[in-house]
Amino acid sequence: MNTVEMIDEIQNRTLQDEELRRRFLLTRDADDKLEAFCRLCRELGYEIYPMDVIQAGDEFYAAMKRSTNGGGENSPKLEGEDDLYEMFFASIVKAEI
Repeated sequence: MNTVEMIDEIQNRTLQDEELRRRFLLTRDADDKLEAFCRLCRELGYEIYPMDVIQAGDEFYAAMKRSTNGGGENSPKLEGEDDLYEMFFASIVKAEI
């Protein structure tokens, strides 16, 4: 599994498990939020490190950009679309409402 697939699987687990959701939400209070997030992922058996999340977000966004508007330099940057970490939390916070 690549990082995007692992985060997607973790997200699905989190949406089904209120305690796990709470634990992930608490990582946002840490001094190093991304490291705390990755540490919890590793506790769950997913070998994810901060650089993996950053790189996967960049690769995901680059692939999306290439698929739209010919991928040229004029393609607009979509706010937050390159940040898997923020997209993960957006989905689990939305599920709380």
